[in-house]
Amino acid sequence: MVKDFSEIKKVFFLGIGGIGISALARMFLSEGKEVFGSDTSESLITEELRKLGATISIGQDISFIPTDTDLVVYTIAITDFAPDFFKEVASKFKTLSYPEVLGLISKGKYTIAIAGTHGKTTTTAMTAEALIANGKKPTVIVGSLLSKYKSNYIKGEGDLFVVEACEYEKSFLHIHAKVAIVTNIDNDHLDFYGSIENVIKAFNEFLRQVPEDGFVICDSVDEKIQKALEGVVAKVIDYKEFLNEKIELSVFGEHNRKNASCVLALQSILKLDETKTKKALFEFTGTWRRFEYRGETIKGAKVYDD
Repeated sequence: MVKDFSEIKKVFFLGIGGIGISALARMFLSEGKEVFGSDTSESLITEELRKLGATISIGQDISFIPTDTDLVVYTIAITDFAPDFFKEVASKFKTLSYPEVLGLISKGKYTIAIAGTHGKTTTTAMTAEALIANGKKPTVIVGSLLSKYKSNYIKGEGDLFVVEACEYEKSFLHIHAKVAIVTNIDNDHLDFYGSIENVIKAFNEFLRQVPEDGFVICDSVDEKIQKALEGVVAKVIDYKEFLNEKIELSVFGEHNRKNASCVLALQSILKLDETKTKKALFEFTGTWRRFEYRGETIKGAKVYDD
């Protein structure tokens, strides 16, 4: 079993073009490791990873994986759409899923995990921008491309780790969070969960893992979140208490005001500079494919990619 990555020299990523798993590929590249991978098609992400030094094959074949590979990291979706292929890979190589790798990274760090059915990507990006503006140097993994950095990964210094925590197939249960932010809970991934009640139970499992000296930031009066808070020992902070503060944003919508309020709640925990934090929130322009403004047609209609 892989306990840390110090002995890992050569890594292969199954589904390397995925928005989450590609961030791990960037991280391993930044640490000087040999990175290989495969995916079903070319994309902007595979193109950028090649520029950084990754060797990427298109298609699905075990021959793509160098025989001296130390670790194969896989997207958990592959266990559903190519179970026989994955079994063959797992029989020959050490394997870890994307969530398991996040779990190893988060262990021993001061991890800020952002979860929620809607808004977690934007809130993760806002959090990263605010911390950087305050002179912190967090390691960041987010499920989109940060506009300012054109990347879904930021190499940090120290033990501050900011990560988007996805509830898909209970992936977020691998993450060791000191601060857990939950933007909201809604119907999603019902092919796996079956009902909203099971979604809430998964969030409850996630939040009960936050230690007593940790924090949970959420809308504590929301009926679904109240159920998810049952048995939680961490201190709960309601982000809606910060909605009344004057928050000037460049992105629009009440949902983004709520996302920004989560960051202001975090600011109160970490004792960040309020002026710097609010300036970072104002300068935040969004992330790739999250209501991203792309331009106008010749007739003047504005075009957004979401």
